[in-house]
Amino acid sequence: MSRDPDAADDDALDVANANAAFYAAFEARDLDAMAEVWERSTRATCTHPGWPTLHGWVQVIGSWEAIFRNTPWIQFVLTDEIVEVEGDTAWVTVTENILQGESVHASSAAALNVFVRRTAGGGWRLVVHHGSPVASSDG
Repeated sequence: MSRDPDAADDDALDVANANAAFYAAFEARDLDAMAEVWERSTRATCTHPGWPTLHGWVQVIGSWEAIFRNTPWIQFVLTDEIVEVEGDTAWVTVTENILQGESVHASSAAALNVFVRRTAGGGWRLVVHHGSPVASSDG
């Protein structure tokens, strides 16, 4: 049985919007908005660039609290975003071009964001975020 192509397009758009909400919460350093994006369960998994992998909602939200407390300003310019949906699971690969800090330091990270469809109330929730630094191409 094949899925309705319009439903697949709607799912991809919904996932893209959930991904945008993740980065909006990050830029705003808004812990409540970040909590709304994530699945708050033991499945939540997050690897920030340079950090060990964190497992479970308590560790994940604790990491965002620490990042927000120690990041006065951050902005993302997302490129190469690709959204894939397979049933109730979706993933987004994206290049995070990051501007941050008082002296406006620029860096890049390759990110993988995995979303799952909520059973109650619909929508998509982030269950895995993995960010890896990308080496600068400046000679």
